[in-house]
Amino acid sequence: MPKQKLFLGRSWYALHTVIGFEDIVAESIMKRAEAFDMKDKIFNVLVPKEKIWEIKGGKRELIEKKIYPGYVFIDMIVTDDSWYLVRNTPKVLGFIGTGTTPIPVNKEEIEELLKKINKEELTYETNININDLVQITQGVFKGMQGRVTDIDKERGKLKIIVSIFNRETPVEVDILQVKKIS
Repeated sequence: MPKQKLFLGRSWYALHTVIGFEDIVAESIMKRAEAFDMKDKIFNVLVPKEKIWEIKGGKRELIEKKIYPGYVFIDMIVTDDSWYLVRNTPKVLGFIGTGTTPIPVNKEEIEELLKKINKEELTYETNININDLVQITQGVFKGMQGRVTDIDKERGKLKIIVSIFNRETPVEVDILQVKKIS
């Protein structure tokens, strides 16, 4: 019985990869597509990342964080040859799908992912949570301690209840101006 031919239209597909090798896999697939003359079937490979502010040791650092570690998205037309080329790229564990047939990623999900990647506003990452006890390390409230009541990651601000003249008073401070009390 002849082998059934794979042929699905152009779509985005998710690939499972070895964690930490997503960028290498993406680059390798594009190089292999060029080397094997498959640029007409493999169009783009995407490692979804977002830029975020991370605060470590009281210092603000802009980093790129992978949105889906261990996954790469590929815009391609699936044929037997293109499937084989991608599937046999080093560090690729397989397509997301049933058996050997990849399932396309929902178009709306890809559009949402592309919006998230291309957004200009940065968010702040911190290990501080609501109800954590923090100490203010900079600014007019330096040295005061309080409990976090709200976190605005888009603006990088915290609302903290501190005691001023024996009254609980809400203050807003920059995430960089506080440290978590263990």
